[in-house]
Amino acid sequence: MPIKNRIAELSAEMTAWRRDFHEHPEVLFEVHRTAATVAAKLREFGCDEVVEGVGITGVVGVIRGQTNASGRTIALRADMDALPMSEITGLPYASKIPGAMHACGHDGHTAMLLGAAKYLCETRNFDGTAVLLFQPAEEGGAGGLKMVEDGVMDRWNVTEVYGMHNSPGLPVGQFAIRPGPQMASADEFVILLTGKGGHAAAPHKCIDLVVVGSQIALALNTIVSRNVDPVEKAVVTIATFQTEGDTHNIIAQTAKLRGTVRCFTPEVRDAVEAQIKALVTGIAGAHGAVADITYARGYPPTINHADQTTYAADCAEAIAGPGKVDRNTPPIMPAEDFSYMLEARPGAYIFLGNGDSAICHHPAYDFDDTAAPYGASFYAEIVETRMPR
Repeated sequence: MPIKNRIAELSAEMTAWRRDFHEHPEVLFEVHRTAATVAAKLREFGCDEVVEGVGITGVVGVIRGQTNASGRTIALRADMDALPMSEITGLPYASKIPGAMHACGHDGHTAMLLGAAKYLCETRNFDGTAVLLFQPAEEGGAGGLKMVEDGVMDRWNVTEVYGMHNSPGLPVGQFAIRPGPQMASADEFVILLTGKGGHAAAPHKCIDLVVVGSQIALALNTIVSRNVDPVEKAVVTIATFQTEGDTHNIIAQTAKLRGTVRCFTPEVRDAVEAQIKALVTGIAGAHGAVADITYARGYPPTINHADQTTYAADCAEAIAGPGKVDRNTPPIMPAEDFSYMLEARPGAYIFLGNGDSAICHHPAYDFDDTAAPYGASFYAEIVETRMPR
């Protein structure tokens, strides 16, 4: 049977856990109820070690196999946080917390890893150690980095690390993965322009920042087409362009542009940042304006390691069956802080089908509970076959 029999028996429990998390969403590092629930269940299951407060509010569960001749340690990660947005599903288990919602399926990720934890505690049919990482603040807080900085990989001697995310539009019971870059980096920039304000009827006496900012916006949109290798991919987007005031007859003294940059490789990331700074300062200077650029690097690209990607795809196929695993899915531009864990240890990140749900970050999104047995079985398969007895 593709889905592990015992995990299939846990389906109702995973659904109940997931819907409880869904009703009580918590954002960023404020996942106190969720983390406490996870820790209590891990202790109830019989984990050999449960540590709270890792990476501020993360939880680590340790399960030792029947033997440990290999000395290997496999880490499995699930994110716990929700998004600061309101839900419109009208479901019986919809969010009870105003302005917070599990709109990205982290409630499902947590429930699946709990299901795998219960199964692994009962069976322990592996040679080595499984370390379960329940992480806060994936949605913008870099909780994955906080856990790495807190020593999670070194403290438990992690050999490899694996993560998973649901994928709306991919049928339930199917998986998708690729070696190399799978998700993009996410950087942000703010451009503050200072010119010379004045009367809109006398532009010759001013430095018009609408003109300067417009030329900058157009120039930045040429970076990908003219400065990035055509076989590479990148996105540069100006998201907002604001000037002071709200009238028809004033040329503003200051203006602000905000944007994002998405890349798949460190080399392209470096090149795009340098070109943005060169274009902005050059164009502003040519008009007599002054540009102050704040460029903040966010999550790095999520880059799967080749050997671990092949292994993860094989495990997924063992669960889903032949033809149900896309081993070369196209890379996508959203970012993911599991990237920090992949920088710290070899591993892979895989997508799990979530059927015809609304897209992630939509107020009508909901995790498909029928996907949970596939995800939990995948986690267990990774441990049992990567560290066989």
